[in-house]
Amino acid sequence: MKLEVVVIPVADVDRSKSFYTALGWRLDADVVAEDGFRVVQLTPPGSACSVIFGDGVSSAEPGSAEGLHLVVSDIEAAQAELARNGVAVSEVFHDAGGVFHHADRKDRLPGPSPERQSYGSFASFIDPDGNDWTVQEITERLPGR
Repeated sequence: MKLEVVVIPVADVDRSKSFYTALGWRLDADVVAEDGFRVVQLTPPGSACSVIFGDGVSSAEPGSAEGLHLVVSDIEAAQAELARNGVAVSEVFHDAGGVFHHADRKDRLPGPSPERQSYGSFASFIDPDGNDWTVQEITERLPGR
């Protein structure tokens, strides 16, 4: 099995579409049905998994998605690119406890992981609705991944 799509709840479909396309995400679909149902699908560069949002797509509260992760090979370059694209992105950080980060920004330490180990450096941003994204640096995958 492979993860294909993640649904994110948004309040303003056109605003979200503009936000994600400004990040360079590929627009795969924007379909409107006669009854007002609308689905927009976008895919981050290099990803096999897409996100969808729209009108009538999710009953979740807009902005309630947490823990969405994007993976990059260079966290500093990714953070800089997001900032250039107008995203209010955090500074690069690592977690006091090691490889993964805590919820609610707890135990964040400035800068990349001291040993720059794979899975240990992050940046984060929030989309216009408040959906929470984490960018994680992975330079070498764990065995079997």
